[in-house]
Amino acid sequence: MPKGMLIWPNNVGLSMLVWAVVAIVFMYAARVPAHKAIRSMTRVISQAMRLLARSLTDAQKRMALRNREVLLNHGLESTERQIEQEFQRISKSVERDLGTYPALHRKLSDQVTRIDEDYRAATDSPPEPPAWTSAMKMAGELVTKGAGDPSVTKVVGALHQGFVSAHGDAMKSYRKNSAIRHGLLKKMNPTWRRMADTLETVDKTVNGIAERSRHIDQLMDQYHQIAKKSDKAERMLATSALTQFLISGFVLVIAALGGFINFNLIALPMSEMVGAGSQLAGMKVYQVAALVIILVEITMGLFLMESMRITRLFPIIGTMEDKTRRRMMWATFAILFILASIESSLAYMRDLLAADREALTQSLAGVQASDPEFRWIPALGQMTLGFILPFALTFVAIPLESFVHSARSVLGHAMEAILRALVFSFRMIGNLVHHMGSGIINAYDLVIFLPLKAEELILGSAAGREKSGKRPKVPAA
Repeated sequence: MPKGMLIWPNNVGLSMLVWAVVAIVFMYAARVPAHKAIRSMTRVISQAMRLLARSLTDAQKRMALRNREVLLNHGLESTERQIEQEFQRISKSVERDLGTYPALHRKLSDQVTRIDEDYRAATDSPPEPPAWTSAMKMAGELVTKGAGDPSVTKVVGALHQGFVSAHGDAMKSYRKNSAIRHGLLKKMNPTWRRMADTLETVDKTVNGIAERSRHIDQLMDQYHQIAKKSDKAERMLATSALTQFLISGFVLVIAALGGFINFNLIALPMSEMVGAGSQLAGMKVYQVAALVIILVEITMGLFLMESMRITRLFPIIGTMEDKTRRRMMWATFAILFILASIESSLAYMRDLLAADREALTQSLAGVQASDPEFRWIPALGQMTLGFILPFALTFVAIPLESFVHSARSVLGHAMEAILRALVFSFRMIGNLVHHMGSGIINAYDLVIFLPLKAEELILGSAAGREKSGKRPKVPAA
């Protein structure tokens, strides 16, 4: 305490005691207004926190509704796209493999039936001629009746010889015809196998179409669930969006590393082309030029993927006429090929510059410059890398599309979680401030507890006298 405020400068303790008594009396006198001020201040802060929490709750509900709509709409669009692709694949399979299936199946069935009939006919046993049986019976009777007659014996012998000769001729003819038929059937075996392979291929095609049909049924069930806006579909889409966000983000990081390698591959030769002294926005001009080339390559890759209808980041490209879209596809591919060739030449130039610098360093050091025997190997590797990297960066469009669409849902849910945390924090602060006001009031009364106790005693004694009905006696005059 400053000395000017001390009542007795030589007695600090007594001065502070006097000031403390004055402060307690002042606080006791201002007790009611002070309590009102504390309650008003804490009430204002608490209500402000609650109003803020209520407004953030409304914003969080609107954000949740918006996230749900975005998620379901993207799910419907993605499912429609998958169903459309599956129908296109089935249509192409039917046109390619099953366009002539009825005629082919009828032809193959007729051929298989004919082969089967020929095979069965070739394996039949030769029938016994009925006339021979009657003749043999008559010859037997003749032998029985004319036993011992030489003429009969000669006739029967001649008849037997004729039967044997005729039977032999018939068997030779039968074997010859059977051999010819078996030979024909043997020649038809490769054709029969090819027909069987064709039928197996058609069977595989039909089974593939059936499998795609089952997949379409699953997609249609999923589409109906999303159209109904069910909670199950929302959870499924949210999980899928988070998975796509993480995977596509990981792939984009890999692509960024590839772009960094590409940048370092062409930055040095670009310094010889555009100069290394000037700067633009804190960066060297050759670095900006190398970065622009890489960005142009990525842009051409995006347009190439859009014109091929692999991605749909730019709907206007997908709505172009097929002829215009094909022209755009070939134009972007030509530009990308030219840029890749330029990068390959810059990579070779980089190897030459590195060799010149190494030779200069060796000459300055007094060492004779030497040309390595297999120096062409890293030069070839750099040229190949410079030509391949632009085409590899073309495929960045696929994870980029997945990242953009999934980021809308993931970031929306993250913002919703942040709003919930803020609502919880503001409500907690409001409750703390509300209870803190009661604590401040109690602390205030604790400082002036002596006057309050005296007041309590005085009021208690007055209340006791009023309750007992006793009044002070007035002295007689």
